[in-house]
Amino acid sequence: MTTRPLQFLRRGQPVALGNVPPDRTLLEVLREDLGCTGTKEGCGEGDCGACTVVLGEERDGQLHYSAVNSCIRLAHSVDGMALWTVEDLAEDPLIQPVGDAPAAARQAITLHPAQEAMVQCHGSQCGFCTPGFVMSLFGMYQNHVRHGQPITRELAQEELSGNLCRCTGYRPILDAAQQMASLPGMAVNEAELLQKLKLLRHGALAHATDSAYIAPSTLPELLAARAAHPGAQVVAGCTDVGLWVTKQHKQYTQVLDVTRAAELRQVAQHADAIHIGAAVTLTDAFAALTAQWPQLHRFATRFAGLPVRNSGTLGGNVANGSPIGDSMPLLIALRAQVVLASQARGERQLPLEDLYTGYRQNVMAPDELLVRIMVPRPSAQEQLRAYKISKRFDDDISAVCLVLNLDIADGTVQRASIGAGGVAATPARARQTEAALTGQPWTEATAQRAAAVLQAEFSPISDMRASGAYRREVLGGLLQRYWLETQGQPSVSLDTLTLEAAV
Repeated sequence: MTTRPLQFLRRGQPVALGNVPPDRTLLEVLREDLGCTGTKEGCGEGDCGACTVVLGEERDGQLHYSAVNSCIRLAHSVDGMALWTVEDLAEDPLIQPVGDAPAAARQAITLHPAQEAMVQCHGSQCGFCTPGFVMSLFGMYQNHVRHGQPITRELAQEELSGNLCRCTGYRPILDAAQQMASLPGMAVNEAELLQKLKLLRHGALAHATDSAYIAPSTLPELLAARAAHPGAQVVAGCTDVGLWVTKQHKQYTQVLDVTRAAELRQVAQHADAIHIGAAVTLTDAFAALTAQWPQLHRFATRFAGLPVRNSGTLGGNVANGSPIGDSMPLLIALRAQVVLASQARGERQLPLEDLYTGYRQNVMAPDELLVRIMVPRPSAQEQLRAYKISKRFDDDISAVCLVLNLDIADGTVQRASIGAGGVAATPARARQTEAALTGQPWTEATAQRAAAVLQAEFSPISDMRASGAYRREVLGGLLQRYWLETQGQPSVSLDTLTLEAAV
C-alpha cells in the first residue's frame, strides 16, 4: 500500500511531500525532511511544548488557529491545512503589518509581536523552549489579540500550561503574553490564505481506500473503511497513539483517521442533550460542556495542556479507555451515553461506563467505531463538582479523579451519579456509593457514611503517582469536601488563587 502525497500550506505556498509513511510524525517531517530545526524535540510525548507549531484550518468559512504538539501529531493529519513554525513568523508574506504607522516604520518591523515581546521581556535564556513558547503565543495572538480580547494573567497561564521552561521562569514569559497587544500589530491575510486552502483542497485527491493512511470525509465512508480494514490502527488526535510511536517504537502500516468525517466533528444542541461528535477536539468539547456547567472550567483546563487539548478528541479519550483519563469520570457523573456504529448493523447506544470490559478493553466489535457522546442537559436540582488530584497542578496525570453529581431536593438525595478515575482498571461508576446516598437526607452523617462506602468500593493499586492507601484516603476526603462545598463553605485550594503580575 502507498500513501498519497502530503500537502499543506507554509508561508503561503503549497508544500507537497511524497512517500511519507503513515506513522511518521509531523516533527520528523519538519526536522528531518524539511530541515526546519527551529522546532525542537524535547520530551517526545506532548508534555514540554518545545515542538509546538500552529495549524490553520477552515471552519465554516473562517480560519481557525490551533497550537499543537508536532512530536505526537501524525504528519498526514495536517493534510490540507496551513502550518506555521517559529521560522515562519517573520518570513511568511501573508503575515503583514497593520495600523496607521508610516510605510517606512512598517517595513522596519522584523519580528512578530509574539517574538518581539519575548525579546523585550527577557523571556528567553537557554532558548530551547523558546520556539514552543513563541508558537503558543502566536496562537494566543491570533485567537485573542487579533479579536480585541485582552490577555489576562490567568488566560496566559492557562494557554501556556503545555509549555515548560526550566531556565527563565514563567514571570517574564507571562509578561510577554500580556505585552503582545501593545506592540505594532501584525495580521494574517486570511482572505488570501482561505482562497489558497480552497485551491489546495480542490486539487487534492481523496484518500484511496487502499491507501496506507485512510481519512474518509463522511461517516458512511468511514464505516465502510473500518469494515474493509479492521486491522488498521484507528487514530483521532493521536495524543496517545503518538506515544506508542515515539516511546514504544510501534510501527503501523495502515492508519484510519476518523477526524475528517464531517459528522464526527459536530456539536449538536438538542432539547434534552448535547451530542458531541467523537472527533470534536477536547478544547471544543470542554467548551460545549462548560457552557452548560461553568464550574467545570478549571477542571477542563487542567486536562493536559492546551496543545494536547487542541489535538486530542473527546471520542478518542473515551474509546482509549485509560483508567486515568479525566473525561470519563466526568461523563459518567453526567450520565452520558455513547453511540457505536458499524456499516453492517447500524448504531447502538449504551451508558458510557458499560463500554469497558477491562484494562483498555471495550465492547466494540472489530468493525465498530465510537461516533458520538450524548450528554443530558443539567437538571435544576443537580450539584456537580469535579476534582482532580495530581502531583502538579497543570499538565499532569491524575492520581485520583472524582466527579460527583447529586440531585438534591427538599434536603434529600434524589439521585446520585459518581464517576471515578485512577482507582480501578477502568474508569468506573461508584454504584455502591450512589446506592448509599440515594434516598438519604443530605446531612454530614450521610456524607461520612457514604465516604466510608466509597473508600471500600475500590481497591486502587500503588504506582509512581500514589499509593493505594493514599488514593482510598483521598476518595473519602473528596466526598466530605463535596459536602462542605454544597453547604456554602468556599473551596480553599489552588483553584481559588489568582496569579498577579510582579510589581
